[in-house]
This record gives sequence, structure tokens and C-alpha cells, in this order.
Amino acid sequence: MSFDLVQVADVVVEFGALDRLRRIAQPFEGLVERGLQRGEVGVEAHGTLPTTREVGGYVEAVLSRLDLRGVADPEPLLPRPVREDGDVLRSVRETLAAVREGGDAAVLELTERFDGVRLEQTRVPESALRAALSAQPREVREALELAAERIESHHRMQLRDPVSHDTGGVHIHSSFRPVDRAGCYVPGGRAAYPSTLLMTAVPAKVAGVREVVVCVPPDRSTGEIASVTLAAAAVAGVTEVHAVGGAQAIAAMAYGTEAIPSVDVICGPGTAYVATAKRRVFGIVGIDMVAGPSEILVVSDGSGNPDWVAMDLFSQAEHDELAQSILICTDADFIEYMTPGAFRMG
Repeated sequence: MSFDLVQVADVVVEFGALDRLRRIAQPFEGLVERGLQRGEVGVEAHGTLPTTREVGGYVEAVLSRLDLRGVADPEPLLPRPVREDGDVLRSVRETLAAVREGGDAAVLELTERFDGVRLEQTRVPESALRAALSAQPREVREALELAAERIESHHRMQLRDPVSHDTGGVHIHSSFRPVDRAGCYVPGGRAAYPSTLLMTAVPAKVAGVREVVVCVPPDRSTGEIASVTLAAAAVAGVTEVHAVGGAQAIAAMAYGTEAIPSVDVICGPGTAYVATAKRRVFGIVGIDMVAGPSEILVVSDGSGNPDWVAMDLFSQAEHDELAQSILICTDADFIEYMTPGAFRMG
């Protein structure tokens, strides 16, 4: 993950690309251009720090700082989001072909190669889901249940009744029916995302999908899916969870294997490999969208709680290394709080 910090005159702007700034924050475009005309915009660029590290409850900030005063054309100096490249596409093509031809054996081999986890099988027993829910602290369990309840309430309002229309002797009838089997991809490995599981599986249940399968990459250090994610599956009423991630999970859900029957639609976010795989299997199965890499824009006048702003930035930056967190702020002191040392965690 990375943050890009730019200071223009008296306004601090943190962003990943000028075109994104122009599109989302038009008022700041004029400020940048006026600064250029007055010769007040220059540049002093520092490369993005490649890693983060925790120090005494803090996570060291990952920031690159650009001062654009005196630069006639700042656009070439601004960092750009990484697009799908040839290496990603080539790897995904090979992974899809391997799973299509090799089934479960290929899935297990690819999981060991990419995730560093050797599994005998991908399916997580239903008893493990119930046990994970029982093992959660009361406040965590209550939070999961409350989130599921609110997600269900929202999506239940989206259900539509059949519509019929007669005109000129023509009868038109439209109805909305659930698919038989839906696949939910939930990121994992580096962090736990029970919210993603709830936000994909619960709407499928509300829609009346008969079978919901969830794929989550196993944690490299434990070889297992995070307990809180399994607990979320239990809360959502999901009984089929597989410890498999990446493009191999998308391939398994699209083509089907011995252990993972094919689905009708795949939803959920992921890395560039997951997004590319979803794009490649679209047509064989339906997909929700090509999500990611994650981005977030926070606009602040400096009057808010900087810890909350920091957590908003981290909420997307944690998803993967290509995520971009963008902050536009009119208060230099506010941004300085985040720049030198750390974001307070928890």
C-alpha cells in the first residue's frame, strides 16, 4: 500500500494521479493551475517507501512527498496507478488453463506455489464454521450479527415483484429470479475481511440463491482461514467455504472441479490477479464487476479527527500493494500529523 502526498502553495493534496484529482476535485484544479501561473509550484520528490513496520503500537507511515512549486508541468512527476501488465495476464491465463485441465490437483498445487500452504483438501468442515463463531468474543459476534442484519435489511428493499404489461395485443412479463449457485470471493492471506463475506453472501441469501460458496485464501503462517471470517460465514448461513484464493479460486468457481462445483455468478473484490481472472471468465459465468485495485479519496478541511481520517485511508490501502489512498486537505498541520511518524492504530 502507498500514500502520495503533494503540497501546492498553502493546500496539501495527497493523491495518486492528476487526472483523478481533476475528475473528483475540480475546485483544486484551478488552485493548481493558478499556482503554476504564479511560479509558486515547484517539485521536490521523494520515492514511496516500500514497506510498513509496526513500532510500539504505531505503523510507520508510507508516504511519498511532492512539492510542486515552480514546475510548469507536474503531470509526468505524479505517480500513476499500476494497470494490468503482461506478467499478470500471462500468469492468470496459465492458472485458468491449469485448473480447467487439472481440477482439484491443480488448485492444491497452485495454492502451495502462490500461498505457501500445502493442503489435503480445500473444503472447510461446517463444524469449523460453527466452532469459529462460538470462539469469538461476545462483542465480535454481536458486531457480525448486527452487520448481517443491516445488510439483509438493505438488500431486502431491493427485491422486485414481477411486472406485466399488455399493449396492442402483446403481453410482456418481466420477473427476477435468483441463480442456482453463487460464488463469493473474499480476500484473505494478509488480513481478515469478514465484512466482505457478509456483504457478498448475505445479499445472495436475500435474493434466494440456493447454494452459496465462499472462497478465501488461507493465511500463509497458519495455513488456515482467519477464525473471524469463518465466523462471518456461519452468521451469513454459508455452509460451503473453501481455503483457496487468487486466480485459481476464480477458475475453480467458473469451470468447476471435483470439490468445487461451478457457479452461475462470481462476486467479490481481490488483487489484480483476481480481477483479471474474473474478466477472463466473464461469459462462462456472470460477474458483479471488475473490482480493484482499491482507491479512496478523503477531502478534509483539517477540522476532523486525524486518526479517523488515517483509518479511512488504511481501510482501502490495506487491501493490496496496488491500492491508492488519496487525501485532499487545506490544513498543512493536519497532514503533518500523519507524515513524519505514524498512524495510531486502535
